Order: sequence, then C-alpha cells, then structure tokens
Amino acid sequence: MEPWLGVIIYDVSEETTENMPDGPSFEERVLTRLDAINGRLRSLESQAERRAVETKPIWERALAEILEVKEHLGALEQASNQMVRKIDVLAKDMLTMRADQTGLEYRLDKLQSKPMS
Repeated sequence: MEPWLGVIIYDVSEETTENMPDGPSFEERVLTRLDAINGRLRSLESQAERRAVETKPIWERALAEILEVKEHLGALEQASNQMVRKIDVLAKDMLTMRADQTGLEYRLDKLQSKPMS
C-alpha cells in the first residue's frame, strides 16, 4: 500500500461523525432518494399502462386482420388444390383423346392404303 494512502485512511477513520456538517441525516437523505426513485417508478408505470391501453386496440385489429388473411389463404390453397386436380384430369382426358385419335388415324391410313377392288 502506498504510504500516502495510509495517511488518508487514518485521517478519515479518526474523524468522528460529530464533526460532520449540519444537514439532513444519512437516513433522511436515503429516504429522500428512495422517495424520488419511487415517484419516477410510479410515473414510468403509469406511462407504460397508458401506452398499453393506447396500443391494445391496434394489436387487436392487427390480430383480427392476420386471422382474416389466414382464412383467405386457406381458401386460396383449397382452390389451388382443386385447380391442380382439374388440370390433372384434363391432361389425362387429353392424353386418352390423343391416343384414340392416333388409333383412328392408324385405321384410316390402313383403309386408305388398301387397294380398291
């Protein structure tokens, strides 16, 4: 420890509280500070409550709109799935029709290639 530090500590520790300047006691100062902190805390709590009340309708509306969009999205998904099934059926029908047409064209070519007697 530095020698000068020991002198400061010695001087401070030897001073009695009676020699302290007049003014509010330590307890009074602490209580005053706690009261000030408590007042600020109450103010912050009331601001938070007020903001919660102000923003609650906004969040409720947003949630309702999100749910509505979710419902519409579900309906669109169902419609999309139905369209996919219809396109699949149409493709199968088209393939069957083309196969039939190919068969008819083959038969027609066969008939046309027969010599006429």
